[in-house]
Amino acid sequence: MAIAIKNIPVLKEDAAIKFDSNAQAAIKKKSTIKFSKQLSIASQILAKAKI
Repeated sequence: MAIAIKNIPVLKEDAAIKFDSNAQAAIKKKSTIKFSKQLSIASQILAKAKI
């Protein structure tokens, strides 16, 4: 017995435009994490351990 294939929901018109604009805003808002402090601590630990 075959299982019916369900339709994939698709955003149309205003909903698609709103979704896309929210996605673009989220991409622009994305920030990076600076690990410079953690890297310096790790290098100090490795230097102390002479590795």
